[in-house]
Amino acid sequence: MAHELMRQLPKERLIYLGDTLRCPYGPRSKTEVKKFTWEMVEFLLQKNIKMLVVACNTATAFTLTELQEGLNIPVIGVILPGARAAIKFTRNSHIGVIGTDGTIRSNAYPNALKSINGDIHVSALACPMFVPMVEQGILSGEKAKNVVEESLQVMKEDDHLDTLILGCTHYPLIKDTIQEVIGDYVTVISSSEETAREASTILEFRQLLYKGDRVARHQFFTTGELGIFEKIARDIFKTSLPDFRSVIIEKAVIS
Repeated sequence: MAHELMRQLPKERLIYLGDTLRCPYGPRSKTEVKKFTWEMVEFLLQKNIKMLVVACNTATAFTLTELQEGLNIPVIGVILPGARAAIKFTRNSHIGVIGTDGTIRSNAYPNALKSINGDIHVSALACPMFVPMVEQGILSGEKAKNVVEESLQVMKEDDHLDTLILGCTHYPLIKDTIQEVIGDYVTVISSSEETAREASTILEFRQLLYKGDRVARHQFFTTGELGIFEKIARDIFKTSLPDFRSVIIEKAVIS
């Protein structure tokens, strides 16, 4: 998500906060997810942000409406943009969704898809092994393929499935492996591109889009181990990023 926002909004300053210490959110209760999300948001609000993008499907499912009602800045999530993209690409109205336990339990994607088109058939599947694998930096190779094959066996048996939503922001990091396992006849959708497009549209509409000549200076924060976070970021951006810091959310102490 961060990479796509930076690509589509190159002049905007991005302040990214990843809760790698308490990740994954998927197995956690709704109460925990809401508490952790608000702690993250309070930290970001201290940075005078003008828009909040909730780049976590589970947090979006459980807290988006509450955040939109409670904050005086635009707040967008990843679920509705992903649903729109899937409906645009499906040929037979049969869409699959894979995500964490929490995202799948919430029924957020089926609800979003059916709110757009009531005739859509949705198959949803939790893939709890994916996030820990990605967090360990296992993004390709035989081990990654074995985990994906085991997790997606049920989806592979569904001959009608023609579109698959990656309902977790970790999953695009193993998109190539997922595509290989699920087959070329299935269009694999990441919501990142659509969400970044929506962010751009809202900023423009609200006259918040920066149109000057500055060079954007991004900041990346993590609640977890800095080295692991930097490695994952390098795999995403294919380069080093200058401003990485660890942060203790409860006390907002930067080290």
